[in-house]
Amino acid sequence: MKRLQAALQWLFLRVEDVFNRAFGDRLNPLYHLGAITFFLFWVVAGSGLYLYAFFETGVADAHASVEALTHHQRFAGGILRSLHRYASDAMVVTMLLHLLRHFAFDRFRGFRWFSWLSGVALIWGTYVSGINGFMLPWDRLAQYVITASFEWIDWLPGFGGTLMRNLIHPSSITDRFFSLLAFMHIGIPLVVLLLMFIHVQRVPKARTHPPRAIMLSLTGTLLVLALLRPVLSQGGAADLASAVPRLQLDWFYLPLFPLFDLWPFAAVWALVVAGTLLLALLPWLPPQWRRGRAGEFHLTLHPSTQPLPVRRGETLLEAGLRQGLALPYECRNGGCGVCMCTVLHGTVDHGIYQRSALPDALRAQGRTLMCCATPLSDVDIEVETSEARAPLPLHEARVVRLDRFSDDVIRLMLALPDGQDLPFRAGQYINIVLDDGQRRAFSFANPPQVRGHIELHVRRIPGGRFTGQVFTQMKVGDTLRFEGPLGDFTLREGEAPILFVAGATGFAPIK
Repeated sequence: MKRLQAALQWLFLRVEDVFNRAFGDRLNPLYHLGAITFFLFWVVAGSGLYLYAFFETGVADAHASVEALTHHQRFAGGILRSLHRYASDAMVVTMLLHLLRHFAFDRFRGFRWFSWLSGVALIWGTYVSGINGFMLPWDRLAQYVITASFEWIDWLPGFGGTLMRNLIHPSSITDRFFSLLAFMHIGIPLVVLLLMFIHVQRVPKARTHPPRAIMLSLTGTLLVLALLRPVLSQGGAADLASAVPRLQLDWFYLPLFPLFDLWPFAAVWALVVAGTLLLALLPWLPPQWRRGRAGEFHLTLHPSTQPLPVRRGETLLEAGLRQGLALPYECRNGGCGVCMCTVLHGTVDHGIYQRSALPDALRAQGRTLMCCATPLSDVDIEVETSEARAPLPLHEARVVRLDRFSDDVIRLMLALPDGQDLPFRAGQYINIVLDDGQRRAFSFANPPQVRGHIELHVRRIPGGRFTGQVFTQMKVGDTLRFEGPLGDFTLREGEAPILFVAGATGFAPIK
């Protein structure tokens, strides 16, 4: 299995590299397979609702209503029928690629077993819903699909030909039975939708919609395909009194159906059941015996307050997001480099990633990608957070008070306009912006819970531009520009004594 995974990894990395060059790492569709599958489901659901509004569920009217949709509404119902089919086919492709990629990169073990098993259930639900959909147009393809499906299911103990008795004679198919098939095509997709949301419950910050550019380009491609190759009924209306002629199968949903004529039904069932069991048991194959909580480490993010537990096989990014940390990331597949961090202490398995996202020179400097790296010991990392990378907000404040504490220290009180408050955390500071764009940093001297003003303690620096202005020119009512709050402060809990060191006006923020 390791050799198969290694071969698939090599293939995926090469294809992803080509796509990164063509589309950029943020629009690489292979990094958004799960989200694209969600999007395609909504395309299928939306087009299906329109088709259902004009669809007649009676046996005598079903085929005629589908033909009317296809030919009398060529640029509405006809396009939407084709869009419905092609989006369904595309959903199968992205779903299976999503599964194959997670298998290739070994992302289905440990805590991921829940998502993997729910994904296996999703495969069943998608195929059952799709095959059920082929029964509704009630053309010759629908006749073949329903007959072959019922024969296959009737082989199971307990059925004894119950389903096939509905197809012995044309009059055996009633409107009630056909309405049941139509109702199933509403109920089963709802179950699939429920499974999809269950599937992502244990994935921290799971994305259920791809970037807008991918959605637009994918929709446009499907519409062009619907115009160039419209989906049509095959062979006319179903006729149970005659054999089905030669048909064109949809190989995305009906790959097993030719086997019904080549293999015994028992062999086909054995293939399907064995394949399902193999997929379901993969997270535990080959068996690996572990005792207790072996393999669980702790992650400390600088700045942070306490170590965070990392489950076995969990990446640094997944562990942080699960704990609610605001970490930078984009593709989550080692392709963009947005989640790069510095390993301060400990060792990690860097995982599999694109070399363009983490060059060897940066890796030698202790950098790694949080979306791919898994800890091999307790790890301390430093991250450039999204807050640090974002443009700093610029504020204006009015001087409301000037108190001289000594010959070289003044308390400067500032107020934001209209009584606004500036939320901040203990240990943070602001940058006073001077007229020429230079900045001077000052710590908050008031505690965060005291609202309505900002207190700064300004010590006079000989020759200092801003401090000289405060001591000689500034008066109540003057306006200052500043940016912030900036910085962070970490207090690590432990048994050792806590020692604060402050000098000069540095006493203000820790008093």
